[in-house]
Amino acid sequence: MKFKKVLALLLCIAMVCSLSACQSGEKKELNLFTWDGMFPQEVLDAFEKDTGIRINYSNFDYDEDMLSKLSEAEGGDYDLVIADDYIIELAIQQGLVQKLDKSKLSNFSNVNSLYQGQFYDPSDEYTVPYGAGIPLIIYDPALVNLDIKGYSDLWDPSLKDSVAIIGNYRVIDGIALKTMGESFNTQDLDQIQAAGDKLMELAPNIRLINDNNTQDYIISGEASVAFMYTSQITMALAERPDLKVVYPEEGLGFGIMAGFIPSKAPSSDAAHQFLNYILQPEVSAQCFEYIGYYCTNKAAEPYISEEMHDLIVVPDTVTEGEAIQNISQEAEDLHGKIWTEFKDACN
Repeated sequence: MKFKKVLALLLCIAMVCSLSACQSGEKKELNLFTWDGMFPQEVLDAFEKDTGIRINYSNFDYDEDMLSKLSEAEGGDYDLVIADDYIIELAIQQGLVQKLDKSKLSNFSNVNSLYQGQFYDPSDEYTVPYGAGIPLIIYDPALVNLDIKGYSDLWDPSLKDSVAIIGNYRVIDGIALKTMGESFNTQDLDQIQAAGDKLMELAPNIRLINDNNTQDYIISGEASVAFMYTSQITMALAERPDLKVVYPEEGLGFGIMAGFIPSKAPSSDAAHQFLNYILQPEVSAQCFEYIGYYCTNKAAEPYISEEMHDLIVVPDTVTEGEAIQNISQEAEDLHGKIWTEFKDACN
């Protein structure tokens, strides 16, 4: 009888130890879900070495794919997701995101206030910014007899058939709105239509519309002015440091990538550890130099190399910007109609 009691006790202890081991195993893994190539390998390796937490990196191509998979998993499967602002707003609305435990994020104060309190997370309860995309104007001063200061200068007649732009219709329609003093995100259909009418006046100046590799045209000189994504600006300047970048005086439009922890993350503790790790100034600087997006960590700016600093650090003179948000379907449809007509006019 004693033997049976001892055996039962030993079995119970073994089960508890086994359960603890499993739980420990869960804490030693981080299921990271984002685009491919979002972190330098040395940062991932250093985190694993410092914490003993193994990173399982899986990637998606489009934000919508991420949201679909996260919805199927009902907020589970993944510990940390890094995605774009507009899709994060939808994920939060669908209850797929948990609130951050700020007591585990001692480095959160390093985040630049410019990127805090945004539409998708007004109280910064759910997300940690990880890079911003800010489309800017870039031009060749040797080919342009104009001191370009803002979006409105793109309409100047001297730029006929010489401007290259990206193919994001909300952004391009948005710059017409900004020249009129309106918001990128207005839902007033009359304002949107007025911007569309103004956009048609820009058509003679457009040499090409290309969402990919737009930088090639300003580098080669085929276009003398371009309005491009952050990464394209960075690549253009790397090849042609003589080009001049303009932060439009009418106001910046930007998109923010941010990290969030799904509502049923297997290991939210590991996610908090990783977020806090990449918020360290030196580590953050390493990440931003690698991805080439604007640095969202104010404390990291002094650690960014001299050759990269002007490419990925927003000047101190820029104190505000406007993220492009989700709008009503009616307003979205009107933007789409305007964009189609504008492209036809450019051709």
